[in-house]
Amino acid sequence: MKFTKMHGISNDYVYVNGKTERVDHPDEVAVKVSNRHTGVGSDGLVLILPPTEGSGCDFRMRMFNADGTEAEMCGNASRCVGKYVYDKGLTAKTNLLLETKSGVKGLTLHLKDRAVDSVTVDMGEPILTPALIPVNLPMDKVVAQPIVVFGKQYQFTAVSMGNPHAVIFMEGVDALPIAKVGPAFELHPLFPQRTNTEFAQVLDPRTIHMRVWERGAGETMACGTGACATAVAAVLNGLCQREVQLQLLGGDLQIEWRESNNHVYMTGGATTVFEGEIKI
Repeated sequence: MKFTKMHGISNDYVYVNGKTERVDHPDEVAVKVSNRHTGVGSDGLVLILPPTEGSGCDFRMRMFNADGTEAEMCGNASRCVGKYVYDKGLTAKTNLLLETKSGVKGLTLHLKDRAVDSVTVDMGEPILTPALIPVNLPMDKVVAQPIVVFGKQYQFTAVSMGNPHAVIFMEGVDALPIAKVGPAFELHPLFPQRTNTEFAQVLDPRTIHMRVWERGAGETMACGTGACATAVAAVLNGLCQREVQLQLLGGDLQIEWRESNNHVYMTGGATTVFEGEIKI
C-alpha cells in the first residue's frame, strides 16, 4: 500500500488514495500503520475516496483512529486532504467540497509557491442539543455542567462538531495528568458514544491554550474539531470573543464562530512529511 504521511499542526495521519490503493479492512490497517514502533506511526488512517454519486462533492474522506474505530470527522485531517488532492494534481480547484460522515465541509485552499500552505475549513454549525451530541442529560444545552472524575469535580460544556466533545475550562492545564483523567472522561457513562475531551485555559479573550484527549487515540498534539468545540464553548461560557487563537501542543489554529450564519471556520497549516509503501 502506497501512502503519504501528513500532519496538521502535529496531528499526524497516514493518507491513502483510495482510488488507486485497495484497503479491504481499514480498521485493521489503521491499527497496524498507527503503531509508532512497528508501523508508520500516526494518530490514525485517512482514506481519500471518490465522492458518493449525487453528493455534489469533490472528494470523500474516511478517517480511522489509531485503535481502528471510525470517526465522523477530523478537522486537521480535512485540511491535509485539501493539500493532498491539490499538490498531487487531483484537482486544480482551490475551493472544494469534502464529503465526511458528519456532512459536507467546504475547504478553501491558500497557496504559497504553487502548493497548499494552509486551509480554511467551513466546519458547519455546532451541535448543542444533548441528545444529538450525544450526552445523557435532560436539558437544552450542557454548559458548565458539573462532572466528577476520580473524586474531583470539574465543569464541562458539551459540543458536537460532527463528533462529541466535552470542554473543561481550568487553570494549570500543562500540569494535568491527562493520561489518567482522559480515559475516565472518555468512558464516563454520561457519554454513550464516548467523548473527546478538551482541557482549556483561557489566556485572554482572544487566546486559549488547550490539551486534548481524543476518543480512540489518547492525547494528541492537536485536534481541529476539538479546537472548534472549545472556541464555541468559550463563547457559551462568556469567556472569549468569537474569533480566537487556539494554542495546541502542535501549533496554533485560528477559529471563528460567525454570528451571520452560525458556522465555525478553522484555519491552519497542512504539511507533508514523507511518502512510502507498506505491506498490509
